[in-house]
Amino acid sequence: MGEAKFFLGMEIERNREKGTLVLSQRRFTEELLNKYSMIESKGNTREMGIVYGSKKMDMVGYCDADYAGDMDTRRSTTGYVFSMHGGAISWSSRLQPTVAMSSCEAEYMSAASAVKEALWLRKLAADLNLELKTLNMYCDNQGSIKLLRHPIASARSKHIDVMHHFVRERVARGEVQFEYCSTERMVADIFTKALPVTKLEFCRQELGLMIFKGCPRGSVEE
Repeated sequence: MGEAKFFLGMEIERNREKGTLVLSQRRFTEELLNKYSMIESKGNTREMGIVYGSKKMDMVGYCDADYAGDMDTRRSTTGYVFSMHGGAISWSSRLQPTVAMSSCEAEYMSAASAVKEALWLRKLAADLNLELKTLNMYCDNQGSIKLLRHPIASARSKHIDVMHHFVRERVARGEVQFEYCSTERMVADIFTKALPVTKLEFCRQELGLMIFKGCPRGSVEE
């Protein structure tokens, strides 16, 4: 049947000379815009796709939280993303199930969700015969990183639901490793809050979102 060109709403474009693969949803986006008479609207990201092909083979993850961002429930938003070969492979943005008592707790709960996904990705990588050692993850909250690395009990941490403490065990096993990342370089910010243009463009670039060859403008932007 030849190479795949379209799968589950995603358009697939390969460039074997450059060693790149692009996933996009331009057709789906245009159908949605036409349905609601918004085809001439300003902006939209229909010309963009996730470009894979970087020599950076290692999988990395970013996790972040928008503390008490929901004005009605005061629940925080968890955001995480994993990338490989220069493009995002898994991401999520959702409200946390319980109200966090501090920004540290919100970040800790975000890390718990991200680690669950990381463990699944490690298993998938093993099924695909990909060598994946300790998965590096980045967080921009020093307090939550200390909590993840050191099993201390204090008035600030002992009330956190036990379901989240499995993260410490996974860190101790060496399955995941958390490092500090400045807020300016936190890629997962794009999944938790509205961003200024400069930060938005930085996040899009780190996620591998670029204008691709099949779009009206011509070729993939580096």
